[in-house]
Amino acid sequence: MRPVLDIVALRSLIAVADYGGFHRAAGALALSQSTVSQHIRRLEKSLGRPIVERDGRKTRFTPHGTRLLEEAQQIVGAHDAALRRLMGEDPADAAPVIIGATEHGADQILPVLTAAVRDTRPGAEVRVRIDRSARLTDAVARGELDLAVYVTEAASAPGTPVGELPLRWYAAPGWEPPAAPAPLPLVAISDPCVIRRRALTALAAHHTAATVVAEAGYLAGVLDAARAGLGAALLAVPGGPYPDGLAPRHDLPAVPPVRLSARARGGCDPSLTEATIEAVRALLGFRETDTAGTPSVVM
Repeated sequence: MRPVLDIVALRSLIAVADYGGFHRAAGALALSQSTVSQHIRRLEKSLGRPIVERDGRKTRFTPHGTRLLEEAQQIVGAHDAALRRLMGEDPADAAPVIIGATEHGADQILPVLTAAVRDTRPGAEVRVRIDRSARLTDAVARGELDLAVYVTEAASAPGTPVGELPLRWYAAPGWEPPAAPAPLPLVAISDPCVIRRRALTALAAHHTAATVVAEAGYLAGVLDAARAGLGAALLAVPGGPYPDGLAPRHDLPAVPPVRLSARARGGCDPSLTEATIEAVRALLGFRETDTAGTPSVVM
């Protein structure tokens, strides 16, 4: 008998790809990470071949996994479209909702955004994009995203303030900086990056020489470099557990938090915009004082 592909497992596979990993996918699907892993193993057993593999600390799709992902997107899309037709739903309500978020705090922000969308638009397909802030606001302006949450200072586009992310220093456990006068080694996102500038400015203000010894285009590379013991990293973390494989450093200067904003595309459903913004504000503990000095917003 030919194998049968489980539609629930296929949804988990798509979420792993969309959210960039098992942990984020589990949060978005309101499942445990072990359940998502079981779904992937179920697909591998059905096909008799691996679809994911370890690449250092990361997990990536095998060539078979990439092919399955393409098929899964078509299968799930056809399934959901058929169900909507059978249920007599308005096709306008079936349009996918596409949301974006900066990498900073995405582990916690994306599940909250996704849940708010599903509460407002039950049954709607939710797609996500994780990217740098300027790219997110550009995508909103082009109508490619319905709403994005981004670092306010990193984009010139106006937005609605949603809260702040604290900035804290991290390094590999047991890592120690070189003795003065050697500069402090830093790992950071490549320019332009607000948090990179904040780190260098804070250290300079405390007369601490520093040099960026490793940089990456995205946050994942910064985390890998810090875990490898290459240097200290200034990270925006909403709260909760420390990033895996890193420990906080309390011997470096405090840095003010970064502000986050949300921007919706023109014509976006106002109830959807309001629900998502309020959900992120609740997560970040938004206060009206967080809007001080922020320009007025047009959405």
